[in-house]
Amino acid sequence: MSDFNSVLSAAQQLPEQDRLRLIDALWDTVPPESDAPFSDEWASEIERRISQLDAGEAKSVPWTQIRDAALARIGHGKS
Repeated sequence: MSDFNSVLSAAQQLPEQDRLRLIDALWDTVPPESDAPFSDEWASEIERRISQLDAGEAKSVPWTQIRDAALARIGHGKS
């Protein structure tokens, strides 16, 4: 079994596109109910955006749509 540092070291040797695919694949394994660690700044921004959604001042867009648009924008397709 590999430890975190050996896996990280191996991942850092991958080409950029493969690292992005790995990030996406790993993120998909995190259960939705998990508490992701966020900095204080990100936590504040998340709270601000939730407040906007709750107040009807913003609309949501599905993650898959955002991810696909971002990958297309930088020239990476899902494989």
